[in-house]
Amino acid sequence: MFNAIAALCYIGAFGGLTLLAARRTNLRSPYITVLICLGILFHGVGAYFTIRTETGFDLGFFKVASLIFWVISIVVLLSSLRKPMWSLFLLLLPLTLIALGCATLANTDPSAVITLSPGIFAHILLSILSYSLLTIATLQAILLAYQNRMLKQKHPRGVMGLLPPLQTMEGLMFELLWAGEILLTLAILSGVIFIENILAQHLAHKTVFSIVSWIIYAILLWGRFRFGWRGAAAIRWALGGFAALMLAYFGSKLVLEIILG
Repeated sequence: MFNAIAALCYIGAFGGLTLLAARRTNLRSPYITVLICLGILFHGVGAYFTIRTETGFDLGFFKVASLIFWVISIVVLLSSLRKPMWSLFLLLLPLTLIALGCATLANTDPSAVITLSPGIFAHILLSILSYSLLTIATLQAILLAYQNRMLKQKHPRGVMGLLPPLQTMEGLMFELLWAGEILLTLAILSGVIFIENILAQHLAHKTVFSIVSWIIYAILLWGRFRFGWRGAAAIRWALGGFAALMLAYFGSKLVLEIILG
């Protein structure tokens, strides 16, 4: 029930945003803001009841994806109060609706239900926060790539008119990447400290791809600091890091729970 109400709120907000974008007017609207806030509220309650079970927490593939998109929505909403990030909801809301629907329809997998020690809880929380921030940075990179393409083709109208200046968009992307990289560093370190055998068979590929992702982001941020990397090169590195990160978590859970399960 809670997920259904959240979905209706998100659908209404996305419809309003699409209408405003078609009219080429400011996407910030009090009515849409209220709908998104209500959607996030009901989404959070629904996520809790979806994940919490009598024996522990169900960290299945779709349910964790829904939780991550809930966190992403909160971060984007709060950030948009002081920075020009409202356009991200045009990409975020459809993805959130898909994740919410899949989590609602997914059955509980007994093998995915676990009890959490404080250390493991800290590791999972840091992982979710880092994935969330780096996902937002990736959405920002996609919008930045679109903006770059439209400018090169000399098509400054349409959705382009609703986006902040290119330099502002790029600055926001790197701020998000820095924050995400710091949290990813803490997530990896907490995993090393609190997970007894982090290189166990079912965790080895997750660990390897997480480290690969960390290295890609580190190279990008170092290149930005040392050589001023920007534009298409920076976008490619950001997308590459995100691809490795998604393989680290969602790739492993997709194989173990859906393909092999």
